[in-house]
Amino acid sequence: MDLSQLREQIDAIDSQIVELYERRMEISGQVADYKIANGKKVFDKAREQEKIASVKELAHTDFNKLGVEELFEQIMSVSKKLQYQKLADAGAIGRLPFIALDELDIKGARVAYQGAEGAYSEAATKKFFGDEINAFHVDTFRDAMSAIEEGSADYAVLPIENSTAGIVSEIYDLLTEYENYIVGEQIIKIEHCLIGRPGAKISDIKTVYSHPQSLMQSSRYLDNHAAWKQVSLKNNAFAVQKIAAEDDITQAAIASEYAAQFYGMEILEKGINQAGNNSTRFIVVTNQKVFLKNAKKVSIVLEIPHEAGSLYHIMSHFIYNNLNMTKIESRPIEDRNWEYRFFIDFEGNLSDASVKNALRGLREETRSMKILGNY
Repeated sequence: MDLSQLREQIDAIDSQIVELYERRMEISGQVADYKIANGKKVFDKAREQEKIASVKELAHTDFNKLGVEELFEQIMSVSKKLQYQKLADAGAIGRLPFIALDELDIKGARVAYQGAEGAYSEAATKKFFGDEINAFHVDTFRDAMSAIEEGSADYAVLPIENSTAGIVSEIYDLLTEYENYIVGEQIIKIEHCLIGRPGAKISDIKTVYSHPQSLMQSSRYLDNHAAWKQVSLKNNAFAVQKIAAEDDITQAAIASEYAAQFYGMEILEKGINQAGNNSTRFIVVTNQKVFLKNAKKVSIVLEIPHEAGSLYHIMSHFIYNNLNMTKIESRPIEDRNWEYRFFIDFEGNLSDASVKNALRGLREETRSMKILGNY
């Protein structure tokens, strides 16, 4: 046979496959109706494993056995999506445990942020809540999360990602540990300045203090001053606070213009970080399961079985519900070597049927799944 004849045969077989697929999906819909009527779960792992094993045995070569396994995993995945959709249409998915609000209740709210006064975190706090907010600073990210849990704060503002340095991994870990939820975000442009005491000149500087990331982000500038000693501190604002408290003209800090103004220090040079578009994304968290009605981003964290294809199948819930996944990060699970949690951001609102449908499927087919917030 020539190529055209072979292709005609493939076309004929494909038509039969489509016809059989549609018949199978019609019966899957009837299965969904039965499950809805009888309160049964969509996902039956034992049944799926049994089915995969049986159809593999119908194939005649090892290569085809693997192919049949992958094919039927996909067919059953689509079948589950149909069943979840029918559950949603029948109102059988239920309500998510989050309350939709027109606006956040921030009147008289107490807000915690990590660092010192004059830090980028304080700038993010004031930009999100306004200058009149009742804000206070704490030493660590954990302190900020604990402040919400114990009731001394209603909200906390925490940095979760920098456009050049990447994620703040500790924040991701704390989001899984605490029952706090994201209700907003604020992006702050980062422009590092070399800050000295009033009257100081660049030629006077011998020691520079800042957060390790800020030192790294300003490394090209600092390379031109190789004789300067670089000292890491836990926060940029602490660095400015230190040089303000000590009468030493040879000390400088790398921090924001805002910090320099707050402590009455002098800017020796602006924009010393090499990335001109450097920004940090801050999240606003609270201990209430609430979201704004106009929220457009959902954040979740999930754990999946440590086996081949797990992540691949999880991604299908976003595809079949037409949800745009904007970010995925992984973090190791403590005490479980080489196993990971996955943090996922995607576009949507918790009131959307497609979001509810995807979350229902994810909850059933993962080891655990937590909604971190809708904002």
